[in-house]
Amino acid sequence: MNENIIEEKVDIQKLKSLDKKYYLHPTTSIHQQQENGPTVIFKEGQGIYLTDVYDDVYIDGLSSLWNVNIGHGRQEMVDAVSTQMGRLAYSSSFQGFSHDPVICLSQKIATMTPGDLNVSFFTSGGSESNETAFKLIRNYWKLKGEAERTKIIGLNRGYHGITMGATSATGIAQFQNMSTANAPDFLHAKAFQLDCELGDKSNPNYRESIRGIIEKEGADTIAAVILEPVQGAGGINIPPDGYLQAVRQLCDEYGILMIADEVITGFGRTGEMFGVNNWGVVPDVLTVAKGITSGYIQLGAVIIRETIRDELAELSSDIFFHGFTYSGHPTACAAALKNIEIVENENLVVNAKNMEAEILKGFKYLESKHPTVSKIRAIGLMGAFELFADRANEVPFEPSQMVAQKVVQECMKRKLIVRPVIFEGSNIITIAPPLITNKEQIGTIIEILSEALTVVEKELIR
Repeated sequence: MNENIIEEKVDIQKLKSLDKKYYLHPTTSIHQQQENGPTVIFKEGQGIYLTDVYDDVYIDGLSSLWNVNIGHGRQEMVDAVSTQMGRLAYSSSFQGFSHDPVICLSQKIATMTPGDLNVSFFTSGGSESNETAFKLIRNYWKLKGEAERTKIIGLNRGYHGITMGATSATGIAQFQNMSTANAPDFLHAKAFQLDCELGDKSNPNYRESIRGIIEKEGADTIAAVILEPVQGAGGINIPPDGYLQAVRQLCDEYGILMIADEVITGFGRTGEMFGVNNWGVVPDVLTVAKGITSGYIQLGAVIIRETIRDELAELSSDIFFHGFTYSGHPTACAAALKNIEIVENENLVVNAKNMEAEILKGFKYLESKHPTVSKIRAIGLMGAFELFADRANEVPFEPSQMVAQKVVQECMKRKLIVRPVIFEGSNIITIAPPLITNKEQIGTIIEILSEALTVVEKELIR
């Protein structure tokens, strides 16, 4: 087989060899990939299913990377992209240049977002979106004569991407430790401290809360607070009722901007079009990617309030010296427009909300049958549960037992893709299937999870 061409009759062993030789995988053990080659080589997808080169069919229980919201293999997406490529595959948005797909997408997003979040800047993905938000906000404060406002407060267990600033905002040590240096002026608060954010100084976690950090650092040094409405990569951690409202009020109190990272939660994942809608909160900046195109092509966006755009225009006539080659990519914008049309026409946001009850029902079954399962949770079509050696007392398994990883491996044997979260010694199993997933398919996912848990528990519980 020519190394540059994948022939119709695939030489699978040759593919594995080429993968090991030439491909550096993201978020993968390089050592294991060099020893074993790729875990799976997929060749096609349809609906919630992926097929590998051996013709084995897997349930995509994670929407690949939380992003294939409308499912795989949608011909409408192929047609939309093909048509746009035939008209105008690419055109730059620098120097004020524009085109109809980016204009129409910007307008469409403005009809969907809460409040006056009506102005979009486009990127190629979530990391770029958050990186852009940080730069834009710091520029905003500089133009307002408050250049000392540079600090960004994120939350422990929050995830915001892998570029330098996005990694620095991320509250997961494994991502920060990958590099020998991180960007300055990023701080991390203990997540979900509702009482503290409301002003309870008697709480032992007060100094580690957002409010406590603001008071320690000085509000006039804080540019923004960034949080996910629901923490995704950190373990599908859902905030307590009132928490997002408290953070919004806290930011208003001190004149700090609030960024909602909706890269995972945006476009229907939580059973609302945007995660913040679950709590009636309007941030100052909202970042998106993933579900905006369901992964059919790369696209992200930073959506800001009109008032911020107006202030930027009034405060400076200089060029906005920030932009990516693919900002407002016309083919990507056409894909996003078609994707949003599918989400709306097929009522996928409503379906996500309805399937939340099915996930919780299934998780309750797992909790009743399996003594290790606890802390079940779901919102829309994303859910998680945790595994404990002694769940009554929340005694964790030893990290060396690799419990969550073993459950995921057993699921893979049964052709179900789910994700382990093992940060800080946790053993969390997460699912986030496409928004087209139905009741029967949720049932199948639960059955496989139960089979996998049974195998692992037999090994652990003697």
